[in-house]
Amino acid sequence: MISRRAFLGATATAVAVPALGGLAGTGGSAHARTPQKFTLELVNHSGSGSAFAYIVGLSDGRPLFVKPDGGSYFPPSPSEPVTPLGQDCAIPLGAPGTATRLAVPRMYGARIYVVTGSKLEFFVNPGPHVVHPSFLNTGDPNFARDWSFAEFTFNEAELFVNVSYVDFVAAPLGLSLRSLSGRTESVPGLPAGAVDAVSAALVSQASRDGAPWDRLVQRDGGTPLRAMSAHYQATEFGSYLAGYVDEVWNTYTGSTLTVDTQSGFGVLTARVSGGLLRFDNGETFAKPSTADVLSCDSGPFSLAGASPVRKAIIPRLAAALNRTTLRDNPDQPGGERPELFYRNPRTNHYARIVHETLPDNRGYAFPYDDVSPTGGQDFSGAVRSGDPDVLTVTVKALHT
Repeated sequence: MISRRAFLGATATAVAVPALGGLAGTGGSAHARTPQKFTLELVNHSGSGSAFAYIVGLSDGRPLFVKPDGGSYFPPSPSEPVTPLGQDCAIPLGAPGTATRLAVPRMYGARIYVVTGSKLEFFVNPGPHVVHPSFLNTGDPNFARDWSFAEFTFNEAELFVNVSYVDFVAAPLGLSLRSLSGRTESVPGLPAGAVDAVSAALVSQASRDGAPWDRLVQRDGGTPLRAMSAHYQATEFGSYLAGYVDEVWNTYTGSTLTVDTQSGFGVLTARVSGGLLRFDNGETFAKPSTADVLSCDSGPFSLAGASPVRKAIIPRLAAALNRTTLRDNPDQPGGERPELFYRNPRTNHYARIVHETLPDNRGYAFPYDDVSPTGGQDFSGAVRSGDPDVLTVTVKALHT
């Protein structure tokens, strides 16, 4: 499996996600095998007659928007920051129940944004660099709008698409990818109106353990607009997971942890000594903080300057800590059982609630949510094809 990080590349708001190995199904060939374009079908089940999509990513290092007619728009570099996008690239989705089709060229680090009620506003900084919609900046004109996105990269090897809740839960999207060979892969995604169920569960969790899960819910008046991932409020959670991390460190002071890197680095072992988790290849890890666990990309989990083997270890440690299975399962990730995820009273309850709401348990709820045993269940919420024909994205209602 290839990861979101390796395959999607970087966008202005991209979230760090792990590398899980080589490109599946490509046979290592560098020769072009995908068509130059695939067909994107956008199905409007949002319940709104005013719905739009935007397709934005990178092509040869340049920002690219796909226009409603399937043409390409490369915004020029402006002289001033936060300059409005020079063209209206909104793709009308038509009446509820209808489908809109257009051709999409090769691009990477890309997103398919959908919005109902009104159009999104995109801006460009000198470079050029696209300023994506923000759910964190209340001054962003898109903040209070009903929008969501799916991520994709389409290159010579394959089309890779995923639904992600690493940032937030909002209006759900479903995916179905049909290949030229006739094979079809689907990810249903969250059901329509899931933001209401997720938000209610977060409020309930806050009342049970006193942690600020309820503050993850962003509202339009009193109605949930989106539910953010906990790592965006990590400082509010303080030392929430510290007791569990201490238990993990105590466990492996007297016993051995085994980590299968699921790569050429093979299987590694580790024990805690001198306060550090020490692997037999020389890599060491200090205790991560709650913020480190929730973000998967700070403290001992930072990828800055990390060796390739460390980059293979980090996803497996971070995933097991988010799922609170590391203390009790010394065989990572081979011994992981989904029914035991999130059972600890103090765990990543945002991820737990998202997965409990998903009909098939598939979709990224934290950055390393594609870690699984070799040959085990896929939690990633991704579809992929080396010979893509039609990608169908179904836009569902924010509320039911």
